[in-house]
Amino acid sequence: MALRLVADFDLQKDVLPGLLAQRAVLAVAGARGGGVGILENYDSLRVQNIERNGNIIYTYKDDKGNVFFGLYDRQTRQNEHLYTFETDFQVVSCSVNSERTLLAVSLVQATKEGRRNEHQPESKCLTLLVEIHPINNVKVLKAVDSCIWAQFLYPHVESHPLSENRLLLISEEKYIEQFHIQVTQEDGDKVVIKNSGHLPRDRVAEDFVWAQWDMLEQRLYYIDLKNSRTILKCIQFNADENFTLMFEASLDISLKDSGFKLVNFGCDYLQDQEKFSKHLSLCVFTNKTGSLCVCYSPKFDSGKQITYSVFYFHKGHSKTFTAALGSADSHVTKGITFLNLDCYVAVYLPGHFFHLLNIQHPDLICHSLFLTGKNEMIDMLPHSPLQSLSGSMVLDWNSGKLYRALLNQSYLLQLLWNTPLDCERMAVLHCVLSCGRDSRFLEAQIIQWISENISACHSFDLIQEFIIASSYWSICPETSNVDKLLPYSSVITWNTEIPGITLVTEEIALPLMKVHSFKGYWEKLNYNLEYVKYAKPHLHYNNSVIRKEWNNLISEEKTGKRRSTAYVRNILDNAMKVIFNLEARSLEPRLTPLFQEEDNHQRLLVGLMVSELKDHLLRHLQGVEKKKIEQMVLDYISKLLDLICCILEASWRKHNLHPWVLHFDRRGSAAEFAVFHLMTRILEATNSLFLPLPPGFHTLHMVLGVHCLPLHNLLHYIDNGVLLLTETAVTRLVKDLDNTERNEKLKFSIIARLPPLIGQKISRLWDHPMSSNIISRNHVKQLLQNYKKQPRDSMTDKSSFSVEFLPLNYFIDILTDIESSNQALYAFEGHDNVDAKFVGEAALKHTTMLLGL
Repeated sequence: MALRLVADFDLQKDVLPGLLAQRAVLAVAGARGGGVGILENYDSLRVQNIERNGNIIYTYKDDKGNVFFGLYDRQTRQNEHLYTFETDFQVVSCSVNSERTLLAVSLVQATKEGRRNEHQPESKCLTLLVEIHPINNVKVLKAVDSCIWAQFLYPHVESHPLSENRLLLISEEKYIEQFHIQVTQEDGDKVVIKNSGHLPRDRVAEDFVWAQWDMLEQRLYYIDLKNSRTILKCIQFNADENFTLMFEASLDISLKDSGFKLVNFGCDYLQDQEKFSKHLSLCVFTNKTGSLCVCYSPKFDSGKQITYSVFYFHKGHSKTFTAALGSADSHVTKGITFLNLDCYVAVYLPGHFFHLLNIQHPDLICHSLFLTGKNEMIDMLPHSPLQSLSGSMVLDWNSGKLYRALLNQSYLLQLLWNTPLDCERMAVLHCVLSCGRDSRFLEAQIIQWISENISACHSFDLIQEFIIASSYWSICPETSNVDKLLPYSSVITWNTEIPGITLVTEEIALPLMKVHSFKGYWEKLNYNLEYVKYAKPHLHYNNSVIRKEWNNLISEEKTGKRRSTAYVRNILDNAMKVIFNLEARSLEPRLTPLFQEEDNHQRLLVGLMVSELKDHLLRHLQGVEKKKIEQMVLDYISKLLDLICCILEASWRKHNLHPWVLHFDRRGSAAEFAVFHLMTRILEATNSLFLPLPPGFHTLHMVLGVHCLPLHNLLHYIDNGVLLLTETAVTRLVKDLDNTERNEKLKFSIIARLPPLIGQKISRLWDHPMSSNIISRNHVKQLLQNYKKQPRDSMTDKSSFSVEFLPLNYFIDILTDIESSNQALYAFEGHDNVDAKFVGEAALKHTTMLLGL
């Protein structure tokens, strides 16, 4: 399954063996005339609550109906007995303070069936506060006809004793109170309640219909119905004994007939499970990035589809999904379940569908993974109701198992290989990269898949999406708010339908923050809300902004004119820092012959990207040190280049290529053609995003092109900009190839396409009439570019060159005249030892060669 549940606690394994051992001891003692409290009914063993520090409270009954309270410490893996009620009660709720000195319990009288009789008003609920260190007094906090839920606050993680404990009591009468309990030590370590006669209390909330407790963050979410509007509110409990109303948010849902419901206030085994499965589902999820999501599914009525909504308050919109349930005989026996997985929310209906919703980037549906009931792996999840807790923890109340919910990397990778749908490939790619565990291994697996499926996707470019997404995830977890400044995906729009699901997106009103000083999560949430209000259009970096400047620098290089050398040197220094950073992070020597030449064009592009991206982050990333931003930029661009290298290296290794591929005096193989094709796809992907390539990429691409392509195809690739002629590649071509007829034609065709300055330099390395011809052409072009014909009185032989070919003589005379009149016109770089005589001799040699004389 895409979701993996790793058991962190199992009531049957972590608690029951100890109780059975205790039973054996007590049985022996009973045979000797004593012993009580023997566990007889294993079904009575239940998890009741999980506290902020991870400790788990459980209860069980012995053969006499006595109720035992125990605690499992997840840190020490030890069990501890807390208290025993020698009366047959049904536990509604319980909680223990962080020092394990006070136990709050809500109990109702048990019926013969072991359940509260809701139709008997005399069945009172007792809420008791018990001193348990040592066992001492019991104080009655409430004795009412309605149910009460109890929950101690844990304002501090530290273990030092607190002078005051705070206890929340949540009443079925729709109010919440906070009790202040002063404790003191007597007789050494005896802890007693100091103000047991009168416990001060605060009214926290009232007239609410739904409430959810976030134990880890100590937050209370509740909904009240105000003027026929559904208003979600949040109260933050602080360490300074205060509580603060943080925000109000309007929800476009109706809860008038939904009844009273609590989420995460322990387990209420008094609920009718069948009724619970048909009840509406509503929960609030947050994560460390400052997201705020409300997941909602109305009461389910039998039909062929089910609807659920997610309110992305941190994005300013909601999405309502309608999922088909399959065939007409589909039967829904359980309710829909929402699970918090940090960057994702899992929505599933056992046997029907499983939906992983991307919380950080919910705009495009293709970034969320939807699997239908046809997928056999869906049934691997428990069919019993699961409760999502903080920190990606999930509790199965029925079995008493606590799970840590994780994305299943191995299954997702398998799905990546097997699914035929582009939407699922896109979603799985991002799910895998967001896992964040063993990123090198995951990237290697994805690269292997890309190399085998390079042309499989029609809706997006695989290489582009992998490079952009993986570079993003390598930086995003380190600094908050970077997700708004760096591109997450190469896909801007998605119009293809997702089979089995439809979607409606609507704008929603942003939460109204009730405070003005923010820290931690609240600061990030407020930043997200401010971004939604004012940051339009989006601030994602786009590398195309440097296209014009890069083109200008290349043009200046071709013409031999350059602006300030300090400016260019700074750009090249930026590129050098990236390359040093990249090489320092490389774990193994590279197989491919990259980074072995200067390749100033790519270095200029890398350096410009460093400069532009750094300025972009400095403008919009407030409160982050400049040095940290500079390092972030180096890491991001280094990662981008490294991913390109890794894709190429994987193909190089797969086809078992060797460094001698760089020599031209050999024919191309099928393996080389495969690598050449991959490099062409990489070039296509990076060109459209205007991303830099590793220095040496174009040289290697050109060499493989010469090996694998017929001459006319090769020249077509060159003329259309697919293959770029680098000085290193052409120099090696001239030196490696002999002067056979085929090679002469190849050399001439290549050199003729070089920029003038580089062409003159390369031509001088080739001792051949073709080379002389090229040099001559360039020389003549330079001389005649500003030539104006002057009237002549007579033809005079101004040169020592004379043949019986009057047009050539006339042309040489013109060149000689220009040379003698202005030496500066031909005294440019690469033209030493070139004059009119050289041009005439080269022309004759070339003519005789063409005529075969």
